[in-house]
Amino acid sequence: MKTLIKIGVLLTVAFLYACTPESGDMNAEKVEAIRIETEELPELSIYNLPAKWTNQDGEEIELIDLRGDVVVMVMIYTTCRAACPRLVADMRNIHKNVPEENNKNVKYVLVSIDPEVDTPEMLKAFSIENQMNDTDQWTFLRGTESDTREFAAVLAVSYKQISPIDFSHSNIISVFDQEGVLAHQKEGLGVDSKETIAAIIELSNN
Repeated sequence: MKTLIKIGVLLTVAFLYACTPESGDMNAEKVEAIRIETEELPELSIYNLPAKWTNQDGEEIELIDLRGDVVVMVMIYTTCRAACPRLVADMRNIHKNVPEENNKNVKYVLVSIDPEVDTPEMLKAFSIENQMNDTDQWTFLRGTESDTREFAAVLAVSYKQISPIDFSHSNIISVFDQEGVLAHQKEGLGVDSKETIAAIIELSNN
């Protein structure tokens, strides 16, 4: 029944847009966006997680807001002075080496494992410091402690607080397709990113 309702909504909206004086291309884009929003999610999609997150601009979002783009994701914390700077450098290197025409359909997301310290203001300052604020492709997120733990488990990222200011954690970069299904993972620091870049390009061409 839910599927029939969604199809009916999509057809109705498509008809209404078809009756407007806007260009055909613009109407097609709007209908496609609505189609994506109303389609059932795959069972393994991270967009099935109900958690709400806050980005570096203080805006509340859900993961499903990223639907429709390829998503490259890593978990870090801004006060880290060991592994995280190298993970950030790896993310920047991946972004730099994905062709511009493919990057238009990609989002790069960094999720904090230390939400208590990583306020939106901290995340914003971190994005500026690391020159990751020049495009809306970069998103920094913080959530509740429980939601962060749940999400880390989904990504197979383990982390543990070892002092008041330090965490030990996995160093994994994950790539998700447009429906939020895990398509590729790479573990390590400063590793060859060719496979990750190839996976992003392939997915963004779909």
